[in-house]
Amino acid sequence: MSGLVRAAGCVLWRRSPDGGPEICLVHRPRYDDWSFPKGKLKRGETALEAALREVLEETGHRCVPGAALPTARYTANGRPKEVSYWAAEAADGAFEPNDEVDRLEWLSPDSAGDRLTRPGDRVQLHAFLRTLPTDA
Repeated sequence: MSGLVRAAGCVLWRRSPDGGPEICLVHRPRYDDWSFPKGKLKRGETALEAALREVLEETGHRCVPGAALPTARYTANGRPKEVSYWAAEAADGAFEPNDEVDRLEWLSPDSAGDRLTRPGDRVQLHAFLRTLPTDA
């Protein structure tokens, strides 16, 4: 496909104090949107490498990748875009606002679903929730 933009990201999560999952969403002021951390692949980079790099750059967190999630396919700025996703549990790190991401929030799955700007991103959220053990 000519002009395909390849990107990758993660549904970054952590355990809340009550044991349930909290989902990380980032706000990008350039687009005024809430989304999962993601970004374009660099030359020679695999999709998973890009996803982990983008999570670190956008959230300040290292993470442990888990299950592959459905790939998002849509048109952005008139070009086809394909975003590969993984579930990823947050390890260590701390968020610091930057030019690309000015806010980060940890939300319950329901709140994250409501906050996502692009309705199509709920596909990855729901797929992530199906990967959790039933006691989560």
